[in-house]
Amino acid sequence: MNVIHSPDSTGISQNELRLNVFYPATRFLTRPSGTKMIFCYIFFVVSLMGILHDPRVSSCGGKCTDNPVFTPSSLVVKFGDPASARCSVCQRCQSKAFGLEKSLGESTENGTTVFWTVDRMTEWGTSAICYYNDEDTGCQCSNSLHVTVYQPPDSVSISFANHSGPVFAGRQYALQCTVQGVAVVENLVVTFYSGQTALGQQKSKNKGKKPVNESFTFTITPSEKDDGVQYWCDAKLELGPEGPQLPPVVMSQNMTAVVHYKPQLRTSSHPDPIIITEGNPLQLNCTAVGNPSPLYTWLLPSDVLSTHSGSILTFDSIKTTDKGRYTCSVSNAMDTVTVTFNVDVRANYIGLIIAGIALAVAVIFILVIYVCVRHYKRNKMGQYNLKDVFRLHTRHLAVPSSE
Repeated sequence: MNVIHSPDSTGISQNELRLNVFYPATRFLTRPSGTKMIFCYIFFVVSLMGILHDPRVSSCGGKCTDNPVFTPSSLVVKFGDPASARCSVCQRCQSKAFGLEKSLGESTENGTTVFWTVDRMTEWGTSAICYYNDEDTGCQCSNSLHVTVYQPPDSVSISFANHSGPVFAGRQYALQCTVQGVAVVENLVVTFYSGQTALGQQKSKNKGKKPVNESFTFTITPSEKDDGVQYWCDAKLELGPEGPQLPPVVMSQNMTAVVHYKPQLRTSSHPDPIIITEGNPLQLNCTAVGNPSPLYTWLLPSDVLSTHSGSILTFDSIKTTDKGRYTCSVSNAMDTVTVTFNVDVRANYIGLIIAGIALAVAVIFILVIYVCVRHYKRNKMGQYNLKDVFRLHTRHLAVPSSE
């Protein structure tokens, strides 16, 4: 606290004058000494503490019609940064007893204007009081400058409160956002996110002015849709119009959620009966998703387990002997679901008819060929006599050689 020691024309220091104005009953202690001096200063400190808690205070109540005015009316400054303000003591008063009470920085005067400058703000919850002594009423009129000293969080992190490892669908868990080294925490707003979706906000009830570490929680009930989603949070200081244009925001890292859930079928668990003609291809599909990844087993109509372990059972050309009930079991550590397929294979009558027609056509064709050959042979062989053949042969042997 700065104390003004220059005496006025009455020989009483301004410090003593201010004390007499605050507590007129102690004016008889204008020049106290010893224990009286200590007693006076105790009352003075108590009165000063009252002023620090009231943004606009006067020792004479409503008698002060021209209170000092600070510009700006309140100050928001980051810890370690410079700060400044000015106080117009009064507009119409002629007081020579005025000044500025502060715990940090320097003050200079220019007429009835007092300038307060701080090269580096290094105190939490500081304030400044501008005052003057009204010589007409004998009152001291004053006003205090509210100063908010803030510090953005050193770090922000997210986790599950009292839990590690995977989470299970349908159960409740608490997301915990831990903010370290932030001031003023009562101006802090913490927002929880799932991906780019804001889940909710939390605020602190702590009124402390110094940096603190504080954790905020938000309850969630994850589902299978949240498997692989990224949770995160941010901490923002909302400092009002006097604060920075862009409020200080610090974000946490992303935390990827591993959600365990039972198998979820991609198709119906009660498919309609399947009617198919033999010879056609067929696929029975019981594909599902789950965490952990599901396993598949197939039970054939003969109540025999298939060696096939995939989600799709394939028939390239189904037979009538393949008809019956097929059961697919899909399981993981969370649960087991089953799908039953009823397959009815019909004989391919159209194919049989076509095959019969083709066979008939082939037989008819063969018969026609056979008849034609028989007819040809009969006609050609009937034009010759066997005796004529032998006679022609003998004649040929009897003809003498030209030699």
